[in-house]
Amino acid sequence: MPEEKYVAVVTKPVAAPQPGEAAFFDVDNTLMRGASLFHVARKMHQRGAFTLRQAAGMAWKQFMFLARGENMDDVHAVRDSALNLAVGISVDDIKALGEEVYDEMIASRIWPGAKALAEQHLRVGRRVWLVTATPIEVATVISTRLGLTGALGTVGEISEGLYTGRLVGDILHGSAKAVAVQAIADAEDLDLKRCWAYSDSYNDIPLLSLVGHPVAINPDARLRRHARDHNWPVYDFRAGRRAATFGLKAATAGGAVYGLWKGFARIRGPRV
Repeated sequence: MPEEKYVAVVTKPVAAPQPGEAAFFDVDNTLMRGASLFHVARKMHQRGAFTLRQAAGMAWKQFMFLARGENMDDVHAVRDSALNLAVGISVDDIKALGEEVYDEMIASRIWPGAKALAEQHLRVGRRVWLVTATPIEVATVISTRLGLTGALGTVGEISEGLYTGRLVGDILHGSAKAVAVQAIADAEDLDLKRCWAYSDSYNDIPLLSLVGHPVAINPDARLRRHARDHNWPVYDFRAGRRAATFGLKAATAGGAVYGLWKGFARIRGPRV
């Protein structure tokens, strides 16, 4: 498996961490409803950053993401187009916009059940990390607002405080998430067999298989089948129902992405 570059930002260190244990959460459709960056792009459109036609295209992608989950063709399209979509955007602008979008759009879309799971881990001293294809600046806002340990996210190349339109490494997605989590485990002396991971997507099987306690949340059809075949816990918060759960153990007993890059398409003129 090739080495991927990523950034891990600590937002709230655990005072008395449970030795060797942590929980890793995907964001889009796992921790929150829909794709977080769609809402960032929506706010950018409100500020005149790009056209109504582009906004309609993003809305359609959001609808399809909610309906079917992640699609690798979309992921590859985002990766390939990222080279020219982010040119000239200020890092400070995105950080400030992320705070505003969280308050106005993301906070109300956090799944209460997923948030409760994260809080249960924190209460018993486990570190809780977000692991997402979302740019690290936005992932950090979400982690900070939820009081989590930190975030791992996709890295955009920056020069003189502006995005160059290139990525450092690749999107933190699929097998790259497993590589990043393994690096965190090595750095923090985690025993991955005593750790948890949560995701909605079959594409995150490498991450889920890396830990001793994989959990499917709002799973797509392929992940649901995989979870059933491997006796993994499954939670479905989308219709206020919970699927059958198997062996969630201490996590319950004791204790995505791509709208923004499209929103970057014509930001070179106006600034947010």
